[in-house]
Amino acid sequence: MSTFLAVATGLPTILLTAALVVVVCFWLLAAAGVADVDSFDMDVDLGAWRMGGVPVTVAFSLLTLLAWNLSIGAAALLDVVALRGTVAGMLRLVVPSGRCSSPGPRPV
Repeated sequence: MSTFLAVATGLPTILLTAALVVVVCFWLLAAAGVADVDSFDMDVDLGAWRMGGVPVTVAFSLLTLLAWNLSIGAAALLDVVALRGTVAGMLRLVVPSGRCSSPGPRPV
């Protein structure tokens, strides 16, 4: 559970976690009757993603959930197969993962 929380609150997943919290709050408001499912229905053409008849709120919710799941899975996978040592330090500069698995440089 601690690995999941570390991955969910680490970069870059924290951005999608915040978006998922907004989506969940919106659907709780929609379930309570405060918000309407079509309240954000703007002139958005979702036909390019083959979501032509789907409300914008549903499409955004599904895409956010999918992106969050992929980000959690990728960050957890990177955490499991993380390289140790100098190569890992160089890769972390280019590809940030959910959390740092190995300790940083030690003082002399």
